[in-house]
Amino acid sequence: MNIKAFIPNFVTLLNLFCGSIAVIFAVNNHFKYAALFVFLGIFFDFFDGLLARKLKVQSELGLQLDSLADMVTSGLVPGIILFKLLELASNSRAITPISEWTETMQWTGFKVNLLPFIGLFVTLASAYRLAKFNIDEDQQSYFKGLPVPANTLLIIALPLILEFQNSDAMNSIILNKWFLIGLTLISCYLLNSSIKLFALKFKDWSFKNNAVRYIFIILSIVLLVILHFAAIPIIILLYILLSLFNNIN
Repeated sequence: MNIKAFIPNFVTLLNLFCGSIAVIFAVNNHFKYAALFVFLGIFFDFFDGLLARKLKVQSELGLQLDSLADMVTSGLVPGIILFKLLELASNSRAITPISEWTETMQWTGFKVNLLPFIGLFVTLASAYRLAKFNIDEDQQSYFKGLPVPANTLLIIALPLILEFQNSDAMNSIILNKWFLIGLTLISCYLLNSSIKLFALKFKDWSFKNNAVRYIFIILSIVLLVILHFAAIPIIILLYILLSLFNNIN
């Protein structure tokens, strides 16, 4: 085995490992711990490709493995988060056992609330976006559509805002079922849109060639310091707007 070639793949597997743990926490409504492991997974996702390029061991295996890991960390987890938030917004569990029994002591079934399942549309859209990315040879210096990690950060921010910022105004918006449905549909669209979004890849460190990247990073840091977790949705919107402005120029 080529140890050097396995290093970035091992980092990708760490992404998958973190995503799997995040799924367990999300299913059990421990959103802050789910978010922690999502952040770790995205951190590993950023560095696996960087390591592969630096070590000059990029491979088709690494590309496919990266997408499989992203499917869990940045595809399944946000779908579960939206599923759980829609349960909270509708004040009803998605699947409730019916506590009725027949004369032969047979359990009669379940009561199903379909609304929370809409959140899983993000998981489907993420899978479709990742599959398209794998066969698109154009997306080297830019992304076509919102990257799945960015969309995941947007969605994972919602329960963190609820838990740590405790604003009645923000809570009422986040726990509004129509807001969550709208966010789900917008996310699905953005993931698979043809909008060109800049990538945070620096070919050099000059401001002239990376102005939009430096502006985005500086504004993002300022927003995070001022607004904390509430800044994340604004940062994603800023990313899209700066990309559109950059495309015009």
